[in-house]
Amino acid sequence: MDVETVTFGCRLNIVESEVMRQAARPEAGARPRVVVNTCAVTAEAGRQARKAIRRVARERPDAEIVVTGCGAEVETDLYAAMPEVARLVGNGDKLAPRAWREPTPPGAVMAARALAPTAITGLAGHTRAFVPVQNGCDHACTFCVIPFGRGRSRSVPEAAVVEQVARIVEHGGREVVLTGVDLTAYGRDLAQGGLGRLVRAILSGVPGLARLRLSSIDSIEADADLVAALAEEARLMPHLHLSLQAGDDLILKRMKRRHARADAIRFCETIRRLRPGAVFGADLIAGFPTETEAQFARTLDLVEACGLTHLHVFPYSSRPGTPAARMPPVDPGLVRERAARLRDVGAAALRRHLDAEVGESRLVLAERGGTGRTEAFTPVRLTAEPGEIRAVRIAGHDGRTLIAA
Repeated sequence: MDVETVTFGCRLNIVESEVMRQAARPEAGARPRVVVNTCAVTAEAGRQARKAIRRVARERPDAEIVVTGCGAEVETDLYAAMPEVARLVGNGDKLAPRAWREPTPPGAVMAARALAPTAITGLAGHTRAFVPVQNGCDHACTFCVIPFGRGRSRSVPEAAVVEQVARIVEHGGREVVLTGVDLTAYGRDLAQGGLGRLVRAILSGVPGLARLRLSSIDSIEADADLVAALAEEARLMPHLHLSLQAGDDLILKRMKRRHARADAIRFCETIRRLRPGAVFGADLIAGFPTETEAQFARTLDLVEACGLTHLHVFPYSSRPGTPAARMPPVDPGLVRERAARLRDVGAAALRRHLDAEVGESRLVLAERGGTGRTEAFTPVRLTAEPGEIRAVRIAGHDGRTLIAA
């Protein structure tokens, strides 16, 4: 009997939900099971998860609803009190079949063991596979509760990652995306080299892999091997999503980030010089406590200063128990207004990028539904079989997606 999963949050959660389809399978004769894999990064993510739980309870009264994920770790009492929830499973054990026979309470994640590779060879029906290589975080950003939900940083051993990527390619995978909570922290707990060395090991050890990507990275933590790989390895895709959060140095300090504005700009300039055509996305927060209009303007103009193309904009969301929650807040209406302005700047940056692509030839990995992605991760509408990598000329765009001739 298959398990139905409802997933919120990051790519890591998406991959973990795929693993749980097998690990959480109920025994013969048991009630069907719906697993809600929660996120805690914003208050809205938690609200949406609880809304989904109530909806599932109405639509599937026969099902056992089990809640796991970062939300269940951070707001355990809130989820445990919901009458629709049959039980909770700790984030640190949710991928282990034994945890679904003898569920452990949330809180176990903080004592999580060494990180093991996932057993999946890809996401059903997808040409792109996500491979978690790192979990947890050792940092203490003042706005973030994720370390409470994921525990300390742990890495999957290099050889195990290479072996899993090889299996994915054997099963027809064309592109692999390395994911993690703090991806650039990879390897510190293993004393075997960092993310750059892992990238080199994958590309040399799996010659049949067509494309390798990185999920969100912390640019200040990018090691020299990684920068060199971006310059030298054509199969390492030239798209980086950066965890920047703000463009003003005082706000970055109050966030307890590890970089300054100048560091972010310098990193983008360096990568663009070494890898012409590189494209950057970024996470940015609008309305962080104490943020003035002038400080917010520094975040707005960071989009142009770094040459950002794809923005993930987050209105600041206060999380109880974090240092930022005790700082003087920005008026909620102003937070929403600043987030909207930042999204407008992002939309304009994306349109400039799309305009510049018209008339160019690009290699596109075709996916389901008549779409695909360029090497720089820009979506394209085209006619091709999923998994095919095709050279196309870009004829135009609709404001969000390129259109192949």
